[in-house]
Amino acid sequence: MRIRVMSWNIHRAIGMDRRFRPERVAAVIRHHDPDLLLLQEVDRGVPRSRRLWLDHWLARETGYPYHAWAQAHVLQEGSYGNATLSRLPIRRRRHLDLRIGRRKRRNALYTRLQLPGRHGALHVFNWHLGLARGERRQQVQRLLATGTIRSLPARARVILGGDSNDWRNRLFPSLLQPAGFHAWSESGRRRHILTYPSTRPVGALDKIFWRGPLGHEHIHASRLRLARVASDHLPLVAEFELLPEAAG
Repeated sequence: MRIRVMSWNIHRAIGMDRRFRPERVAAVIRHHDPDLLLLQEVDRGVPRSRRLWLDHWLARETGYPYHAWAQAHVLQEGSYGNATLSRLPIRRRRHLDLRIGRRKRRNALYTRLQLPGRHGALHVFNWHLGLARGERRQQVQRLLATGTIRSLPARARVILGGDSNDWRNRLFPSLLQPAGFHAWSESGRRRHILTYPSTRPVGALDKIFWRGPLGHEHIHASRLRLARVASDHLPLVAEFELLPEAAG
């Protein structure tokens, strides 16, 4: 069995033309048709986005029966955060606070998904990290130290994705690789996948990491022309094969 995952900072569905057009975001999602969707900068009840709950609206418009949302920032009216949309049942969800000191609020949304048949569970972490290098290091260290991830068995399937803001690609070799995660390009095997800014990408800010019995991976940025205007980030699309779990 294969599973398709998409990670996308949708910039509140405000495109490069500065227009709020959630229908463009929905069209890109429908084109790539992921089983699992990790979104960042998702508004709820904010005037700039017609006071829509964007996670609910997108789930309805694109046909995702399961979704979860974690608030990151409270605004004068409404708030925004991360959202996970899934065609697989979400059995558990948790909001993990990654705010460092007085810096801007950041979080990771954890969801446990039920895979079909005897494939067991898929553990998903959807994050949006800070702008400063030291802040990001502390955020990754905090996440890896949480009971949520430390309690998972070594053979558990884990996907960690989102907007890392990691311009220099420092987080994987220093923190995530020692924690058992794999990466598409950060290990040096391939060229980095550039996703920001969407019109002419120069930074590989959006990343997907994984560990456990997931294999035959393939990851790429969306090549849709519509994706280049729908947000200031390009979507990152990954496919994995669910490998048999090792005994133990």
